[in-house]
Amino acid sequence: MAAKVDMYTSALCGFCTAAKRLLNSKDIAYEEIDVTFDRATRGKMTERADGKTSVPQIFIDNVGIGGCDDLYALDHNGGLDALINPK
Repeated sequence: MAAKVDMYTSALCGFCTAAKRLLNSKDIAYEEIDVTFDRATRGKMTERADGKTSVPQIFIDNVGIGGCDDLYALDHNGGLDALINPK
């Protein structure tokens, strides 16, 4: 079974678009949680992300992996596929 991916985003965020592009290119399903005009949800994101306020914030099976650069680094090192489809 594939891992659950949650991604907090905001409108007009280039890093959010890039992260979605990578996940889509690998056919990885994710739940997008838009925090653009939702202070309460942004607060939950910040709490869940150990104080980080930037978007995107990406979680795989409830473990924060960070933002867009972290996602690309994880993929580059082969770790993304292993997290998404654990054996």
